[in-house]
Amino acid sequence: MPQDYSETVHWYRKAADQGYAEAKYSLGILYYYGRGVPQDYTETVHWYRKAADQGYAIAQFNLGEMYYHGRGMQQDYAEAVRWYRRAADQGYAIAQYDLGTMYHQGKGVRQDYGEARRWYRRAADQGDTNAQRALSSIDQEQRRKYDPSSF
Repeated sequence: MPQDYSETVHWYRKAADQGYAEAKYSLGILYYYGRGVPQDYTETVHWYRKAADQGYAIAQFNLGEMYYHGRGMQQDYAEAVRWYRRAADQGYAIAQYDLGTMYHQGKGVRQDYGEARRWYRRAADQGDTNAQRALSSIDQEQRRKYDPSSF
């Protein structure tokens, strides 16, 4: 059976109208990639937000990504942090890693290596290899900061 994205959009809309967060998120994905609908980041944000407001962690994370990159709205690191945190608090490892990165780099929050390490650790403990590498990197940065002769 051939892929028919317009039919997919139809059924996701029906489910979204009945309040299903996953269907709302999925509509956001279809708008993001322009599958069965014109590509439209504003609509992507609209549907991600509807799912995110229902507590759907991956939608919260992706809404954070939209704020981080300024897609469908003005770039806003503080809002990205807010949405990453909501997903991270639910145990979503990628959001935990990205939240750690925001603290590590001081984007949208005051730079805080302790908080960065804490969020990286939570993601790393779930097997996130980016977070595992980031933990090593932040430890090296801290050692260089306090003892430059050690390198």
